[in-house]
Amino acid sequence: YVCSAWGNNHFKTFDGDIYQFPGICEYNFASDCRESYKEFSVHIQRALNSNNHPEIQYILITIKDFTMYLRPKVAVVDGRIVKTPYYSSGVLIESDDIYTKVYAKLGLTLIWNQEDALMVELDSKFNNHTCGLCGDYNGVPIYNEFINGFASYNSITYGNLQKISKPNAKCEDPDETQALPNCNGHRDECERLLTSSAFADCWLRLNSEIYIQACMQDKCACNGNEDSFCLCSTISEYSRQCSHAGGRPGEWRTQYFC
Repeated sequence: YVCSAWGNNHFKTFDGDIYQFPGICEYNFASDCRESYKEFSVHIQRALNSNNHPEIQYILITIKDFTMYLRPKVAVVDGRIVKTPYYSSGVLIESDDIYTKVYAKLGLTLIWNQEDALMVELDSKFNNHTCGLCGDYNGVPIYNEFINGFASYNSITYGNLQKISKPNAKCEDPDETQALPNCNGHRDECERLLTSSAFADCWLRLNSEIYIQACMQDKCACNGNEDSFCLCSTISEYSRQCSHAGGRPGEWRTQYFC
């Protein structure tokens, strides 16, 4: 069960909900939220880079009493910079030019592309025990994230609730009343991209519809500014998730596309 964040503010919870949240603060991405002893937490700092694209500036991971601070190409463990691959207390950190990966014996895998895309996979023993942008992992979409008791939340309210309050942080919560545009005009193009023959091995492994919807939102948000981030981040995510699910995506990038 995988939770992920990528591209133009897309998030996919453990339970399969896809939503958009443009906040640029520090957030609880996925944590063990039992009252007593919490086994792990993953916090992320979101920011806009120099091209005005959202990215993850750093990740803070706590596993039992072990603390890791990850930045692109830098890993800090319990306050000191370490060389990777680094192994200690049941945690392995690997890093190369593209990905930083963390494997924890308690049942957590984290993969970050050092830019916009983060994926966390959890052991099913954490079912119903998590909170954060990744949701409660109870196996039921919508419930307890976007509908809780009698209250219903939109995705921006939900995202704002996951903010880590820091006394000196200067970051505004995004406006909860902004409506998402209707992007149906882009459906055909997104379907064509995500059902191309390069992805034939992915169709049965993934729910392509959620990535088609994300691609449609991208096309809307780009407003005709077709830089590669705008167009390619969701297709890259689809390709990564397909590989992670055991599929073999074909060569979908060309010299003219992404």
